[in-house]
Amino acid sequence: QIDDLAEVDYSLSSLPAVFQLFIDLDLKGVVFPAGNYIDSPSVPASFTIPDQSDSMLYLAFSEYFFQTSSFAYYTTGAFNMTIAEETCSYFNINTEIFGTIIPEVAKYSVTPNPVMLKLMATEIPIISLEQDSFTVEIQGSMEVLAVLPDSTTQSLFTMNIVANTSISLNVFDQKLRGSLCLNRLQFSLAHSNVGSFEVLLLENILSYILQTEVVPSANAKLSKGFPLP
Repeated sequence: QIDDLAEVDYSLSSLPAVFQLFIDLDLKGVVFPAGNYIDSPSVPASFTIPDQSDSMLYLAFSEYFFQTSSFAYYTTGAFNMTIAEETCSYFNINTEIFGTIIPEVAKYSVTPNPVMLKLMATEIPIISLEQDSFTVEIQGSMEVLAVLPDSTTQSLFTMNIVANTSISLNVFDQKLRGSLCLNRLQFSLAHSNVGSFEVLLLENILSYILQTEVVPSANAKLSKGFPLP
């Protein structure tokens, strides 16, 4: 059990291979949604560990391991989150902020209304594991809603988002831990109830919100780590 959302299977996939100087253990290394043993659409590929002998133990994780992790957490909705006024750490998000850029938003009320952001991944995040890099590309959407005085919400607009991120890994206290860095963001308008507007004018605000709210939340989860076999 990794957490409430996912489990990992480290069972042997073949008999141990015993050599004169070392033993090879081939483990499954498959992550799946907690209590739901469904197959990932990814296909495992064989790989080899570099021929080194400086340490007593070498542990290697394939790209497939991280792909199944991505699928498991996508399936359980781990990439979805809601940012509201009461949860925003750095500043109050309200209609006044967006109204300065989108005049139609300012018409909702004389006094600013709180704004809620609903983020969700729309596709399984793509994992790319290279020799010196570990990148994750996340395609998603961000719906911006005004919270009206009667506590109902009114959808203002929805953005498509493509986020390119990199992850650095380390092993500490028998767990594989990570730290995420946001490299690049792309926005496009998916739907608007407040007329057309120039997306470029909102990019700084939306990027700042993602950097200050989403990235720290993701890193808090990644810092908890995956248990090692």
